[in-house]
Amino acid sequence: MKTVNDLRVKIFADGADKAGMLEMYKKSFIKGLTTNPTLMNKAGIKDYGAFTKDVLSIIKDKPISFEVFSDDFDEMERQALKIASWGDNVYVKIPITNTKQVSSCPLIKKLVSRNVKLNVTAIMTLAQVRDVLAVLSTNVPSYISVFAGRIADTGRDPVPLMSDAVKLLKNNPKAELIWASPRELFNIFQADEIGCHIITVTNDILKKLSLVGYDLDKYSLDTVKMFYNDAQSAGFNIEQ
Repeated sequence: MKTVNDLRVKIFADGADKAGMLEMYKKSFIKGLTTNPTLMNKAGIKDYGAFTKDVLSIIKDKPISFEVFSDDFDEMERQALKIASWGDNVYVKIPITNTKQVSSCPLIKKLVSRNVKLNVTAIMTLAQVRDVLAVLSTNVPSYISVFAGRIADTGRDPVPLMSDAVKLLKNNPKAELIWASPRELFNIFQADEIGCHIITVTNDILKKLSLVGYDLDKYSLDTVKMFYNDAQSAGFNIEQ
């Protein structure tokens, strides 16, 4: 099987814990980073601007995505321009719609015309991919984030959709497809197999990279030992 070094898909670390982000940033196989308001809220971040600028004071040479957080398109535009001004390596995340399910495509087109690098997020259908591609520029780098993990959560196999999305993006050499919200390490290899450009991976999944290619007989024994040791630690006993 392939090793991590054999993979063509670029691995982006996904998170909002500063220490974890910086730890992943230092690893050569991490090619970029992403975060979002939900992750930032879970991490207890209260000052969006201060956190973002603090991270960008260290991470300057790898792409990193930060998301707008308004539901009003005019305010989204203002936020996007501000966030983009904080670093040349910044991609601004724009959700595919607002909470009223109004398309963000007019805003995306406007921002691209101002050379803002975008990461269009929360996409789950090929129709949405087509709509975004129609307004992106072939001169401005961009990411299209399809939430394959959430698609899988609905009982659907995301691979056919992601494969079709890869084909659609061939018409725009500046646009890269992101396999977003993976649920397991194997998703990295699935993304690589279909030619997906990028996969965003959380730290808990990234920690499993050391298991890639691990001998299954040894892994079986490790598991048996884990069960045994935990039973001993708990002091389990069945009376005669």
